[in-house]
Amino acid sequence: MTDMTLGRAGEFDVPIPPKRAWLGWVALLVIAGTQWWAFASSPPDRDMGNLEKILYVHVPAAWTSFIAFFVVLVASVMYLWRREARYDLVAASAAEVGAVLTAMTLALGSIWGRPTWGTWWTWDARLTSTAILLLIYIGYLALRAATDDVERRARWSAAVGILGAINVPIVYMSVRWWRTLHQVQSSPSTVSPTYAAGLRLNALAMTFVAVWLIMARYRAACLQRAAESAAENAALGGRA
Repeated sequence: MTDMTLGRAGEFDVPIPPKRAWLGWVALLVIAGTQWWAFASSPPDRDMGNLEKILYVHVPAAWTSFIAFFVVLVASVMYLWRREARYDLVAASAAEVGAVLTAMTLALGSIWGRPTWGTWWTWDARLTSTAILLLIYIGYLALRAATDDVERRARWSAAVGILGAINVPIVYMSVRWWRTLHQVQSSPSTVSPTYAAGLRLNALAMTFVAVWLIMARYRAACLQRAAESAAENAALGGRA
C-alpha cells in the first residue's frame, strides 16, 4: 500500500504496522531490571540519602521527552513538506508520549524538590519553562481532539508541534542562561561515578520504553484513522 495525502474524503491508505506486543513486555522488563540494578548498586547519597534514587527516573524521563519532541519536530516538518498522513500520525504519537514524560518529569521534580528546596514548586526558570513546554503539547493534543477536518488538523498540529519543539533548547539551557535553584544539566559526566552507570542504563531503558510507546500509539492511530475512513466511505455510499 502507498501513503495518501490527507484531506480527501474517506481516503486513508497507510500501511498498519504489526502489533508486536512482545516488545512491550521486553520494554517493561528492561526498565524494571535497570531500575532495580541502579537502586540496589548505588549507596545513599551523602546529602540526600535515598532520595537521590529519583535521579534514575527523573533525569531519563526528561531526556527522553526531549527525544520525543524532536521526533514531533521532524515529523511535523515532513508532513508540511510531503503532506503524507503517516508523518502527522507519527508526530501526534510522539507528542502524546513526550507530554506524559514531561508530566512525569515535573511530578518527580516536585517530589525531589520538597525535601531539598523546602517547597513543592517554585517559579524557577527550569521548572517554569518545562511547565510551559507541557502546556504547549497539552494544547497540541487538545487542538487535535477539537478539529474534525483531517487536513486542517494536521496542518495546525504541525505548526504547534514545531513551535513546542523550539522551546526544548530553552528548557535545556535555562539553568545556564538564568540564575535558578535547579542545578545545571545532569549527565553521567556531572554525577559521581557511583551513580553514572545506573543513570546511563536507565536512560537507555527509558528511551526503549518511549520508542515502544510511540510505535504502539502510532499503530492505534492508524487503526483509528482507517476505521474513520471506512465509516466515511460507507456514509458516502462508497466502498467500506
